[in-house]
Amino acid sequence: VQLQASGGGLVQAGGSLRLSCAASGSIFSINAMGWYRQAPGKQRELVAVITFGRYTNYADSVKGRFTISRNNAKNTVYLQMNSLEPEDTAVYYCNAEGVVTPQGGTDYWGNGTQVTVSS
Repeated sequence: VQLQASGGGLVQAGGSLRLSCAASGSIFSINAMGWYRQAPGKQRELVAVITFGRYTNYADSVKGRFTISRNNAKNTVYLQMNSLEPEDTAVYYCNAEGVVTPQGGTDYWGNGTQVTVSS
């Protein structure tokens, strides 16, 4: 199983970006998919998560600005980021929790994608 994230970049404060992360491989199902971020000198933190049934949870710092969604048929998760702030600058990682494959079930991390918000 591989998770490929894309969509990061450089944007001015107040701008928008949309991240995508696609899981590929022999996948039967994925329980939850989410986005985490890690800024320089800080610990990785949860940004948003969405379950197979589309229950969502957001970090307080992004509520009202970010929207997470997923396409279960495509094993893809998206993060629409609006009203970006310099404090959102970080490497964003996607995560797939409870991935069921013919070999069993486990969690996976995708490659990081850099998001930089200039003031």
